[in-house]
Amino acid sequence: MVDLIPIGPNRWQVSGRPGMLVDAVVYMQRGVAAIEDEALQQLADAACLPGVVGRVAGMPDLHTGFGLPIGGVMATSLAQGVVSAGAVGMDINCGVRLLSTNIPVRGIDKPLLRRLMEAIEERVPTGVGKKSRHTELRRIELAELAARGAALVVEMGFGTPADLITTESSGCLPGGDVSVVSKEARSRADQLSTIGGGNHFIELGVVDEVYDPATAATFRLAQGTLSVLIHTGSRGFGHQICTDFSRLMVQAASRYGINLPSKGLAAAPIASPEGQQYLKAMAAAANFAFANRQMITHDVREAFARVFHRPYEEMGLQVVYDVAHNIAKVEEHGGQRVLVHRKGATRALPPGHGENPPIYLNTGHPALIPGSMGTASYVLVGTPLAAETFYSVNHGAGRVLSRTAARKQISASQLQQSLGDVLVNARNLGRLLDEAPGAYKDIHSVVDTLAAIGLTRKVARLRPMAVIKGEGDD
Repeated sequence: MVDLIPIGPNRWQVSGRPGMLVDAVVYMQRGVAAIEDEALQQLADAACLPGVVGRVAGMPDLHTGFGLPIGGVMATSLAQGVVSAGAVGMDINCGVRLLSTNIPVRGIDKPLLRRLMEAIEERVPTGVGKKSRHTELRRIELAELAARGAALVVEMGFGTPADLITTESSGCLPGGDVSVVSKEARSRADQLSTIGGGNHFIELGVVDEVYDPATAATFRLAQGTLSVLIHTGSRGFGHQICTDFSRLMVQAASRYGINLPSKGLAAAPIASPEGQQYLKAMAAAANFAFANRQMITHDVREAFARVFHRPYEEMGLQVVYDVAHNIAKVEEHGGQRVLVHRKGATRALPPGHGENPPIYLNTGHPALIPGSMGTASYVLVGTPLAAETFYSVNHGAGRVLSRTAARKQISASQLQQSLGDVLVNARNLGRLLDEAPGAYKDIHSVVDTLAAIGLTRKVARLRPMAVIKGEGDD
């Protein structure tokens, strides 16, 4: 059993777990929904791994996961540290992409929204196990896609070079190599331009409030205009890679004399053959995910053009940003090169940081924080104070009910009431109970947790108008 000790505004230190090599700190407001003991234990376990540096951080949306809790951030030394597949997550490079438009929502009624939803669904399959409808993608060599990511599909005509500029890492992690990926994983790499199930979605919304007009203008976000959020990842390809390497790392840890705090945090030394193989496979999955969101962007643009009978360029439909929240990246912090594991956490570089896209150098890049069906989402920027979390912020609201508990405790009528006027594509709401707003923390309180202590600054709030989701738990 671990304890929480207040150490400053909205900061709590996890204590009581023997063997911790660094501190574990949770960012949480008093009075906000309590964090499960298991999630705190998982955070403390991560602080016991060899080579962990700085502090292990728990974001305000922290909740129990496999290995590292969702909302966890852990950095390890490149020289002496380990890499853990469970500290990245099953859905490698699950992430969010935001598109802006110049379309005023005052002219959009529900029948028009419904036509937009249907046009998008015609192009982007939803639900667990669904395959791509783009037969032309079958000629793509998986090895090239794994190595090049979104740039490859842009070259094929599915987007523009400008889309890559506003994508984290330009849509490609270096070192992606499909040769280290299992045959089973490769067989699941036929899902480009699909969103899957679980908490993945495409959301049509409105820029409901602007907090920082100058930064919002740089991000091309105008109050009262239509926006599009895309939330999905590497689909079955990434899931299988995590499964394969989690199993492999349990065996590797034993060979390297690593005393694992839990099987979910199975790890191998970064410099070991197993560690290097995982990083290559993880980059391959991350690049698949970047390409997936790029393909969906293309399909969304085509759907808009079809419904509005105008070229998408006339309507804006520009990529504001695309950011990952299940990934491990080599970064420099405090003069040291480290491997930062972010699981359910979003990178948020401050103004002036050299790894920002040039157009966002003076503002910091957008950090995209989606809520749940029926609740707001936020666009933020990180500040220099976020150095204490390795420039990481939360990735969403965070669950308060497990999927099983939500299905038991929330009825279809309660879900319908909580959605209000938001349109949802599901014919049977009973199949989406695990994604009901009531299964999540209050997004406003979660976002305010870091904003109140200056680690983030709010730029804009988005309100959902229509949500496309797939059935099944991804």
